[in-house]
Amino acid sequence: MSDPVLILTMKWGTIYGAEDVNRLYRQVKRHLDRPHRFICFTDDAAGIDPGVEALPLPELGLPKGHGDTRWRKLALFRPDLGGFTGMTALFLDLDLVVVDDLGPFFDLPGKFFIIRDDDLFRAKPLRKVNPGRDRFLHSVGNSSVFRYEVGAHSYILDAYLADPAAATAGYEISQQFQSAQLAAHGNLHYWPREWCVSFKNHCVPRNLLSYLDDPKLPEGARIVLFAGAPKMEDVFAGRGSKWYRRIGNIDWLREAWQG
Repeated sequence: MSDPVLILTMKWGTIYGAEDVNRLYRQVKRHLDRPHRFICFTDDAAGIDPGVEALPLPELGLPKGHGDTRWRKLALFRPDLGGFTGMTALFLDLDLVVVDDLGPFFDLPGKFFIIRDDDLFRAKPLRKVNPGRDRFLHSVGNSSVFRYEVGAHSYILDAYLADPAAATAGYEISQQFQSAQLAAHGNLHYWPREWCVSFKNHCVPRNLLSYLDDPKLPEGARIVLFAGAPKMEDVFAGRGSKWYRRIGNIDWLREAWQG
């Protein structure tokens, strides 16, 4: 039997609860048949399924006087994370739905893979007025789903901790900073575009067409994400965030969500 792979997620604060962790755990169990360990780094393990290994949130390691923890996901790049150094890990945010086999996410050869953020959205032609920024934003990875070797990319965290104020001043969000560091080290590679899809942009018929047909899963999709609005909780409540976006029947998505 091969060594187990890791599924990592994080939960802190009150936006997500134990049931969100448990649903993702069931989804992974349903769609990953190789040996694996499901790890949730959290500040509150109450109510989490016993099959989940609930561990304390990893320390970001901010210098004294810096209390900004908005970029705490960068702690996943600690060289000693959870004692898992050298193991292969797939990180999954809690606000997504696994709809098909996760095995290919581990089979794809390479050191680091992530979603290209632009792949989740429709084209933004106005961005072309600033070609340099457009090129950078087109390179940014969306950190909702990424695979890496634990401990092999500690240069990301090191670069952040060297000057947290400069990092947060120069980049809007942590995934932009993370992508810049990965690119500088030649490790920024993207999943096949069809694997990770946006519910709004790839499943729901566009604009008023949503009143004529229900959302459908695109061919080849393995994970459905909720980039922009509506958020996952809005979708399952039937709210489309715009008057011209009807959610319609999503029984297929709800079944997958429940695991």
